[in-house]
Amino acid sequence: MLAPNNALLADVGERARAAAPAVEILSADKVFPNGTRALAAIDLSIAAGEFLTLIGPSGCGKSTLLKLVANLIEPTEGRILWWSGAFDKTGTGGRSIAFVFQDPTLMPWARVEANVRLPLDLARMPAAECRQRVADALARVGLEGFARYYPRQLSGGMKMRVSIARSLVIEPNLLLMDEPFGALDEFTRNRLDADLVRLWWDRKLTTVFVTHSIYEAVFLSTRVIVMGAQPGRISKVMSIDEPHPRDESFRNSARFAEHCRALSALLTEVSVEHMRS
Repeated sequence: MLAPNNALLADVGERARAAAPAVEILSADKVFPNGTRALAAIDLSIAAGEFLTLIGPSGCGKSTLLKLVANLIEPTEGRILWWSGAFDKTGTGGRSIAFVFQDPTLMPWARVEANVRLPLDLARMPAAECRQRVADALARVGLEGFARYYPRQLSGGMKMRVSIARSLVIEPNLLLMDEPFGALDEFTRNRLDADLVRLWWDRKLTTVFVTHSIYEAVFLSTRVIVMGAQPGRISKVMSIDEPHPRDESFRNSARFAEHCRALSALLTEVSVEHMRS
């Protein structure tokens, strides 16, 4: 059993307690038109400033839940609140949402700067402000010198950085990420995880992240939601009470290994419960 880390970053807790929840999921479920019940009723509060990770077996509804939070789909029953209000209140006044998909989904015919600028173009933002925001977003993901490149000239990791920059260019308060690094090699994935957790810390972004990786979940998260399947549901909740921002020293520490073992045990427990049901 892991003992609480009393030296912990009161900062994360203070940031989370200082404001109303960023998202409240209130008995929301999802049944698709073909009758498939993807999610049982979910009750979950996502604190402002926390890094929440959803993990579980394939088909347990992680991506469906993330799409509900993004309002890409609607719950069949129940409701969701964003900053204590309806979705139509988002988009202004510190209530903006960005979504990063599993694939970079870049326009192959457009240069990096045009791909990153796309949300601003759609919002008809003035050109001068667009240029500054694009430059800032590329700098945050370490792509300052690649604005004029085409996607075909970039590695997989760099393409995903462009996708993240495109999400950051709108200066979001809630960042939703659906297995963005799942297709990358381990070295690139670890590097992007380290960049992401630093970015989250610096920008005070409320982040909801989907992964299949125990190691990634432990490294990134302040809290991990373990989901079960058929239908998708919240089975276990685990806090990762470790200081931020995290780096390679945490990944190589005994406590990191302990957290990974504890999370692995929870996933095994959920799997056994599913087989018995």
